[in-house]
Amino acid sequence: MQTLQGIAVSPGVAIGEALVVDNEGVRIPQRFVAREAVQNEIERLSDAIAGADEEIAANRDTVTQQLGKHYGAIFGAHLRMLHDARLRREIEGLIRQNHYSPEYAVSRIMRRYAKVFQSLDSAFMKERATDIFDIEKRLLKHLLGDRSENVSQLTSPVVLLAHNLTPSETANLDRDFTRGFVTEVGGPGSHTAIVAEAMHIPAVVATGQFLTDVSGGDLIIIDGNHGRVILQPDEETIARYRHEVEEHRTLAARLRPLANKPAITEDGTTIHLYGNIEFPYEVKECNASGADGIGLYRTEFLYLNAKTEPTEETHFEAYKKVLLAMAGKPVCIRTLDLGAEKLLEVPSPEDERNPVLGLRSIRLTLRNVPLFRTQLRAILRASALGKIRVMFPLITTLKELRQAKMLLTDVMEDLEEQNIDFDRNIEVGMMAEVPAAVIFLDRFVDEVDFISIGTNDLIQYVLAVDRSNKDVAHMYTASEPSVLRLLRSSIQTAIKSNTPVNICGQMSGNTLYTMLLLGFGLQQFSVPPASLLEIKKVICSVSIKQCQRIARRVMTKENAQEIRSYLKDELRKQVPELVP
Repeated sequence: MQTLQGIAVSPGVAIGEALVVDNEGVRIPQRFVAREAVQNEIERLSDAIAGADEEIAANRDTVTQQLGKHYGAIFGAHLRMLHDARLRREIEGLIRQNHYSPEYAVSRIMRRYAKVFQSLDSAFMKERATDIFDIEKRLLKHLLGDRSENVSQLTSPVVLLAHNLTPSETANLDRDFTRGFVTEVGGPGSHTAIVAEAMHIPAVVATGQFLTDVSGGDLIIIDGNHGRVILQPDEETIARYRHEVEEHRTLAARLRPLANKPAITEDGTTIHLYGNIEFPYEVKECNASGADGIGLYRTEFLYLNAKTEPTEETHFEAYKKVLLAMAGKPVCIRTLDLGAEKLLEVPSPEDERNPVLGLRSIRLTLRNVPLFRTQLRAILRASALGKIRVMFPLITTLKELRQAKMLLTDVMEDLEEQNIDFDRNIEVGMMAEVPAAVIFLDRFVDEVDFISIGTNDLIQYVLAVDRSNKDVAHMYTASEPSVLRLLRSSIQTAIKSNTPVNICGQMSGNTLYTMLLLGFGLQQFSVPPASLLEIKKVICSVSIKQCQRIARRVMTKENAQEIRSYLKDELRKQVPELVP
């Protein structure tokens, strides 16, 4: 058994067989074979070795002819490895004695050899690990034939292991069979992490290199609550985690009656709880949990899942579906919040060294007006069908906000000329997620109908931490005193001007911070659907006076660790069942 520590980005526990996608690119469909099938499997192994031999020999001859014997010798070395008697004995031994399938036996032995080479000091010898992976791939290709599986079209439950997953790859995972995923790189607050949480897939990122330690078919536990990944767990560990899964189910059942109750504190303050969604299908869970509406409808995956830029009708149908499902409750649609490098039909900047600080979000849409107008037209058309709010992301200056509002007004005039219905009084808001906007918020509140504080970006900008960089991701935390000071001042500025304010970042869906945010004066939360009932449980278990006391105490502390420890103790006192 081996335990890896990464960063927890989507809660829950997943137990299942590994599908390693980066090195194998295939699913090993069977771990064990029947005793009577062993000889047949040995023959399949022999056939695969013969097939790989032909391929490698052909490559050797071609490269020798075109580039010379020196380069052809690389493939000669591959042939020698392929026919190494000891290697063959070890693979056959696992098939005969353990009844492993040839695919699984090949992967286990080849990865063990590769790991030995990677541990050597010599750079030359380290490179030999790459040769071993190459031979492994060839053998698996011949053993599996056409039985490789696309991760969006799985046929049985797996946990997915990869070097990295893009947001679109994550969004396209087969939700019926993907129990969880782990990546070697990544960070909290990334789009990949947000999508995993939206899809209720336990996920851990930034574990560092480990794929060479795993073979397809190995049993893996993903602990998305604590950022742990356990390779080849023992029976005691499996039993403990299965018990944890059952406890979570029991807690969910106990919280379910809260769905029909309002979120009211013990001293009578009504709090509004909204859902954050990525996809229209999430509305069902929002309604089932009693959400007061949709506080953040992220529209990025209309773009990421498309092979071409989404049309006005594509936007309109997606918004319409959500609006009708919410049956009159408000839906806040955030305009495109992506970087140019992620859009197919928008030229990428030539020198985009740090996309987080570059051409993205409102900056991108204001520079690509036709793209922006398409989305705004769809939002306005949908506003005739229900209560829609529109929100602009990454606003930094008053000029940007006014330009966006002017474009919205211009689109309204076009629709009026075409006699197309829309809500002429649609509420317009902005994301307060750039320090410049937060500092200048007392001026911004005069220009909008509501404010939504985006803690994901705000934290990384305040702390100068790239949340997708595993080397500094541990510094990305909502509990830094500087971050909390800005949050408190933002909420109080909005309250002073009677401007509705909510928090829609991941922080709002974390029960650790619920009492603190209530103590700051927040009365609107926008959270992932899976977190709605837990947040409501905290709200209904405390008084505002208690929360104000907690907030005052927190603001006297000097470091994030001390703050988190204190908040966890307070949560345990009030709602012990929510503290692991």
